[in-house]
Amino acid sequence: MKRKKGKYLSFHLMLLIPTALLVVYCYVPMAGIIIAFQNYKPALGFTGSKFTGLENFRVLFTNPGFMQALKNTVVIAFWKIITGLIVPVTFSLLLNEIRRSSIKRTAQTIIYMPYFISWVLMAGIIVDILSPENGIVNRLLGLFGVEPVFFLGDNNWFKPVLVVTNVWKEFGWGTIIYMAALTGIDLNLYEAAAIDGAGRWKQTLHVTLPGIAPTIVLLTTLSLGNVLNAGFDQVYNLMSPITLESGDIIDTLIYRLGIKNAQFGIATAAGLFKSMISAFFIVTSYKLAYKFTGYRVF
Repeated sequence: MKRKKGKYLSFHLMLLIPTALLVVYCYVPMAGIIIAFQNYKPALGFTGSKFTGLENFRVLFTNPGFMQALKNTVVIAFWKIITGLIVPVTFSLLLNEIRRSSIKRTAQTIIYMPYFISWVLMAGIIVDILSPENGIVNRLLGLFGVEPVFFLGDNNWFKPVLVVTNVWKEFGWGTIIYMAALTGIDLNLYEAAAIDGAGRWKQTLHVTLPGIAPTIVLLTTLSLGNVLNAGFDQVYNLMSPITLESGDIIDTLIYRLGIKNAQFGIATAAGLFKSMISAFFIVTSYKLAYKFTGYRVF
């Protein structure tokens, strides 16, 4: 028993630094939650600021901007979750049908690359691509006689742009997961299906999809925890005052209230509200993941 404990001691010691960072940067700052119940003044600190109870929440919930931001957050996050499931699964199935490994590796590399680009750089690329004057998208539309579209300055187009560009950047990572799941399918099942007369389409429906179904269910249920995470980095770098109506989300609202307007109590109340709802969905998603796939964190 002592030898076994000594065997894993070095691994436990390796966890000390990340555990300390987790406590310092994630748990210690939670003491600031008290600001949500105060008329917080930085000069007075936590102890000197006046306690106001639920007043900050009342002001927040009666603010029309908050309800609009909440609606935008849910809509954008919902479509990101849906497309984040459908596109990687579809692309993984298509890649799985490619027999030449060189073509498959090249395609995988190309779709993975955007995932490693920050949203600051990606936003600049998207602005150039969608520019109404010189953007490649509007130039292609012009070939068909379509007038230039101001994608990033039109409230009707801004949400779809957020969803599509998020898919472009993120679906490569999801494809890695599903491709790994595809490698775990027994090849004998394909041979048996072929003997029974099943073509590639039938094999996909009755062998491939059932084989990766547990992974699909697991990632879908775990994604419920992101129902209020519409992507601050992306929205902040692409949004402008023109598209505030359709693009403002809870995170950008918190940023404006807390950083720009110094309304620390209301901003903290909004953050606490989001955290409580997200915590509920995270717990629910893990329970669903355990129920349907047997997934456990430990």
